[in-house]
Amino acid sequence: MFPVSEDETDRVKIKDQSISIKSYGLPMIFWGYLIAIIAVVSAMYLAVSGAINKLIATEDTINVVLAYSVLGIIYGLPALLIALYFYEKTITKKGELITIQHKVFWVPVMKKVIELDNKDAVELHHFMDSPNVAKMRAQPELKGFENRGYFELFATNKNGKAIFLDRHSRKADIIKIRDLLRKY
Repeated sequence: MFPVSEDETDRVKIKDQSISIKSYGLPMIFWGYLIAIIAVVSAMYLAVSGAINKLIATEDTINVVLAYSVLGIIYGLPALLIALYFYEKTITKKGELITIQHKVFWVPVMKKVIELDNKDAVELHHFMDSPNVAKMRAQPELKGFENRGYFELFATNKNGKAIFLDRHSRKADIIKIRDLLRKY
């Protein structure tokens, strides 16, 4: 999720007629999930560490490869999850240029620069991937189960190609993000 207002100074930077918005991190409840996952993986490691050490000590190549593969998964899974928790996406717009930057642990890993067709070439599309059965039946008790779909934000480049920027389930928020980007 991205901020929807210029007032959020920790996530929105404005300078030299450009705006830079950074995505939010995950809510605190997800950090609890991460701790639980790491605890389960640690318990699994304790349960199989003796067997893995025996397999590594053998001279059979297949057993050694399997043991190191299991160790790679046991160590790699928590490392990958922690990296996902420290993922950040930044969208910077100045005039007819939009830069999308992906960071992990505050280190840029991917950057994409888009030259827009015009300054306001940021569009919104509604997407619904399944039929809205609850709405078709028009029963008041099914109102909470209506599929509202989600909204995607696209930037149109000089070649007329729509490039995905972000998606959101709340139309009002994604409209505010679009308007914020169009302003600069």
